[in-house]
Amino acid sequence: MKKERQYVCIDLKSFYASVECVERGLDPMTTNLVVADAERTEKTICLAVSPSMKARGIPGRCRVFEIPKDIRYIMATPRMQRYIDYSVKIYDIYLRYISKEDIHVYSIDEVFMDVTDYLSLYRMNARELAAKIMNDIRASTGIPAAAGVGTNLYLAKIALDIIAKRSKDFIGVLDEESYCSLLWRHRPLTDFWRIGEGTVRRLARVGITTMEQIALADERALYKMFGVDAELLIDHAWGRETVTMADIKAYRPKVHSISNGQVLPRDYGYEEGILIVKEMADVLCQELLEKRLVTDSITLHVSYMGYSGKKSAHGTIGLPAATDLSGRIMESAVVLYHRIVDGQTPIRRVSLTYNHVEPEMYCQYDIFSSPAQVEKERRLQRAVLDIKHRFGKNAVLRGMDFEDGATTRERNHQIGGHRSGA
Repeated sequence: MKKERQYVCIDLKSFYASVECVERGLDPMTTNLVVADAERTEKTICLAVSPSMKARGIPGRCRVFEIPKDIRYIMATPRMQRYIDYSVKIYDIYLRYISKEDIHVYSIDEVFMDVTDYLSLYRMNARELAAKIMNDIRASTGIPAAAGVGTNLYLAKIALDIIAKRSKDFIGVLDEESYCSLLWRHRPLTDFWRIGEGTVRRLARVGITTMEQIALADERALYKMFGVDAELLIDHAWGRETVTMADIKAYRPKVHSISNGQVLPRDYGYEEGILIVKEMADVLCQELLEKRLVTDSITLHVSYMGYSGKKSAHGTIGLPAATDLSGRIMESAVVLYHRIVDGQTPIRRVSLTYNHVEPEMYCQYDIFSSPAQVEKERRLQRAVLDIKHRFGKNAVLRGMDFEDGATTRERNHQIGGHRSGA
């Protein structure tokens, strides 16, 4: 008889806020704390709020001005490097119990683990093992955690997201049978993993508001509405999930890309936007060079200020040949910018993607390129990259990085668009 697998999904509760509480010698579960940059406006989005703030009904990603004035709280400036350090320390705790081959890091504060083959070793069931790991995390780092236990990856995630929140020990457990009995009529549907507002609206148009109704609906109608995505929706409605940890570990994407995006600190004009795109193109070229990759096309996405009501600009441009040379890619990025961006509307978000990246060894020279000149440019870029590795990202900068509106120098001190911290 095939062994029923047991998965555990562990989430570090209000991770960034909990780290800031621990650093101050405070209890994350009882301290009112918000992680947000005090130097930005009150419209800035909080990166995290502590569990006690959530208990008061404050959402985790609210804007600062939305926090009721009668609530007293500590505002902590984001320190991304500190959060990464804690995450690494906690991952080492996971490795005390589970091999890395059976762990999938879902995000900086959440992991999936296939614990099936460890239960007999520890003489525990999956819930007991989850509790032991959570207690170790709290004792070693001070960070509280929650866990979901399920007979597949989906059920472990749902047990975490919905059941654990209502449990005194912050652990939820589900199998397919209990999932149907406990959650088939749960609302709202957006509480379920991978169901967004758009999907909910489309289902509501045909009178479907629960997982039970999805499970019992006419499958042909669902496929007509959602195409191949209906298969996943139907499986999840029944609590089924075919993907295993082994599948995740074996997966290799067919198409690779790298990207860089940022929300600008204010409304940027048309010419300032060109500067931002050139800076981002240069940063991505450094990443290509570091990983010895080349790209053959780039995609640019530019969002305007919300009050403009104007649809975002989006486009792709092919390169004459796959390359990692910043001058050539930067030139194409500017051409694309001129082609798709409205010159009269202020912009606020920019995203640049290098498509179809592949190892440099597959790079072919186009007929207009001198191999000797290409190699000369590449050696120069590598020399600059070496200096940056040794002395920091701001050790070598372009003149454009000192222009008004440039963001590279500041972003070189950030992680994920936020301050790296001490």
